[in-house]
Amino acid sequence: MEEKVRERQAQFRLREWTLGQILDHTVAQYPDRDAIVYADRNYRQTWREFGALVDRFAKGLMAMGIQKGEKVAVWATNVPYWVALQFATAKIGAILVTVNTNYREHEVRYLLTHSECENIFLVDRVRDHDFLETLYSIAPELRVQSRKSLVCTSLPHLKRVCFLGAEKYRGMYSVPEILSLAVMVDDEEFAARQASLDPWDVINMQYTSGTTGFPRGVMLTHVGVGLNGYWIGRHQKFGPDDRVCLPVPLFHCFGCVLGVSAAVNHGAAMIILESFNPLKVLAAVDSERCTALYGVPTMFLAELEHKLFQRFDLSCLRTGIMAGSVCPEPLMRRVVQDMHMKDITICYGLTEASPVMTQSDINDPLPLRCESVGCAMPGIEVRVADPETCEELPRGQAGEIICRGYNVMKGYYRMPEDTAKTISPDGWLHSGDLGVMDENGYLRVTGRIKDMIIRGGENVYPREVEEFLLGMPGLLDVQVVGVPSRKYGEEVAAFVIPRPDMEIFPEDVRHFCRGKIAWYKTPRFVHMVTGFPLTASGKIQKYKLREMAAELWPEAMQ
Repeated sequence: MEEKVRERQAQFRLREWTLGQILDHTVAQYPDRDAIVYADRNYRQTWREFGALVDRFAKGLMAMGIQKGEKVAVWATNVPYWVALQFATAKIGAILVTVNTNYREHEVRYLLTHSECENIFLVDRVRDHDFLETLYSIAPELRVQSRKSLVCTSLPHLKRVCFLGAEKYRGMYSVPEILSLAVMVDDEEFAARQASLDPWDVINMQYTSGTTGFPRGVMLTHVGVGLNGYWIGRHQKFGPDDRVCLPVPLFHCFGCVLGVSAAVNHGAAMIILESFNPLKVLAAVDSERCTALYGVPTMFLAELEHKLFQRFDLSCLRTGIMAGSVCPEPLMRRVVQDMHMKDITICYGLTEASPVMTQSDINDPLPLRCESVGCAMPGIEVRVADPETCEELPRGQAGEIICRGYNVMKGYYRMPEDTAKTISPDGWLHSGDLGVMDENGYLRVTGRIKDMIIRGGENVYPREVEEFLLGMPGLLDVQVVGVPSRKYGEEVAAFVIPRPDMEIFPEDVRHFCRGKIAWYKTPRFVHMVTGFPLTASGKIQKYKLREMAAELWPEAMQ
């Protein structure tokens, strides 16, 4: 086994703790250290205060009648009670169902119906979307029925609706009201509920973001979320002196596992932003002296390109995570040099893997941290394999990235056939991603299986073309997709974002490629855009770009 992978696996010990046990351990170790900070509203809690809030919240949920195994949806931005709810539900064995804040009525109705959700917490609105009105339209009974005996025709499993804040709304409980109910549950009853939990119980269900298909409920366990978070933090050398700035959404694994679970495991303070705003991120890092910062490449780019960037002191930064898509080396170098994040790491995984299966090391050379997504996490087997047989392929050969270990989901909720297609009989989780592993065990992601373009029998990996084009002067970002072609099957198309002060024409892009990459990889079609369609977690929705490409260039089918 490769030296780095062998070293990581030798460190691994299976720690079968619940999320509640992880939190209690941290509270006992660092009671008076900062746990949660919202810099823009001077909201601060120590670990002792946060732990007490979680216990009170959990008792309140029990007093409401929430049983072990019930689902509790949370449809909210990163508001102060979000993380407390995450741990309160875990402490009583309820399953937190995270809801994408970009969802509208159709998607929310589907999620609540499919998950058979008994409870939901929500906020009032996000931008122009009124969450309350949306829920009232789905469940009009909320306006007329007692909140203690809700019977909803369209959502027969729904029992309780709660507002994730202090305000009162018709048919809903507020957080202060729930906290006041805690006196109805004594310590013995609370302890008995916690003692009944199994670390391998499902406590988190995330509906996949839909970048590649219909949303499915991914069932994650205490061990999956807790232990994955431990190693993510360990590889960044997290400790109680670290302060982690989290502008990523908590409803996504990037926020609630890479961020929250990693911080809680190591006693690092969480500096949380309710939503991403590059100026607020820079201000929070400066004022709170954050040592770590998380984000997808587009977030880091927005921070670096902000006109007030030079006014902030970011010298406190040391590490962090860039994930969501492969990071171009020029951007990584700017983050290291201009944001002082010399120990920044790259993570790779998917929600079904709890979510991280590989991570780079802070001691890896910078080019390696750009060219690869690191090597296998402790306790997780990762291989590049034949997608049909799961047999490992020779090093350097492209295949599907698969993994096996404690981190693999329990399955998709109420979707046994989809689960069987995704997890092999001997436990290998199919990622749907293409990759290449080198002789030292470092993994390089080359694209998604569905993203691969086959032009006249030649395989074109979009990421390879994208990385090449990112070296073009005046080009800020690019995404490459396939266009249906009658003659070749598919043609290569590029969606290009020029730098604000530059003008780029399609022929410029093709000229830059000529003689430098294979002719069949050169984009026949080029379209200038100001941005890419994104999920709420910042991932680029390539399927939408493929749809746009088919509409823009119908002549390819002629």
